[in-house]
Amino acid sequence: MEFGIYSFGDVRYDGVDENRVEQTLADTIERIRLADDTGLDYFGLGEHHRPDYSISAPATVLAAASTVTSRIKLGSAVTVLSTEDPVRVFQQFATIDLLSHGRAELVAGRGSFTESFPIFGASLDDYDALYAEKLDLLLTLNDEEVVTWSGRFRPALDHQQILPRPSQRGDHPGKLDIWVATGGNPESSARAGALGVPVSYAIIGGHPERFAPLFDLYRRSALQHGHDPATLRTAIAAPGFVGTDSRTAKDTFYPYWIESMARISSERGFPTPTRETYDDMVDTRGAIFVGSPDEVAAKIVHVHCHLGMDRVGLQMDWSGVPQELVLESIRLFATEVAPRVRKALADGR
Repeated sequence: MEFGIYSFGDVRYDGVDENRVEQTLADTIERIRLADDTGLDYFGLGEHHRPDYSISAPATVLAAASTVTSRIKLGSAVTVLSTEDPVRVFQQFATIDLLSHGRAELVAGRGSFTESFPIFGASLDDYDALYAEKLDLLLTLNDEEVVTWSGRFRPALDHQQILPRPSQRGDHPGKLDIWVATGGNPESSARAGALGVPVSYAIIGGHPERFAPLFDLYRRSALQHGHDPATLRTAIAAPGFVGTDSRTAKDTFYPYWIESMARISSERGFPTPTRETYDDMVDTRGAIFVGSPDEVAAKIVHVHCHLGMDRVGLQMDWSGVPQELVLESIRLFATEVAPRVRKALADGR
């Protein structure tokens, strides 16, 4: 199994503070460098266009990270493909792939927020159609250097050469490693399987085992369309934080988690979660991976028994958890949690 971190570059939300955004970006590079140094497999950065997140251009930050790391895979988490130009996205990530000598990943999704639609002149009425068409073009660009293509939402390409091409090094020589992300939409699982691309599931609430039918749907769809499910990779992305002991870790992470959840719940008209909600979700079956190294490792093994995922990624910096705490959590995740999980899986537990 692979172990990774993902981040949106959260900042403490008290209005726009450009200095704080600047510091958060610097902190993000330090976190990625530590993840690389401690042997983690992946670091993903998500795209948002809001004052509570510092990263609106993941490719730019990933390009910077590629120059200070040597082995870790670097990807988006996610690229909001519906409001991007797939040609430019492909060129940006092909460039990161070249800079990193084959370590770039592109995780395409529709995003959990919709603020990018008015910014880039897209209509929410075309929500599904935009994503489907742009994903088709992105995959075509990955397969073909000279492209002829037409669609509804972008000018046609007529025998156009798209450069640069990805690195010849790494696990996918000459190709980008393109994933799709979903929050649990069955159609997204079926589409990813039909296309034969890896899939990442965002699990931020409830019980992760409830995603088992979606994993099964993905694998069945892949098989029905001529892809070997055994060769396709799956991932989960969830909130997480590792501390030296259980109670301290849970008490430390809670105020930052609730700050984000209260704000988002208010925006969307949902009931505000409570401490009881949180305590349920950090329990054995819940979706928040917070606790001591033993607890977090045990929960990952438990979820793996239900889902069989190939990667787990944790978001540790909700609402601007202080840098020293995030760095220690990354270190514990890499040096304490990952070895425990790998041993348990090797032992068949």
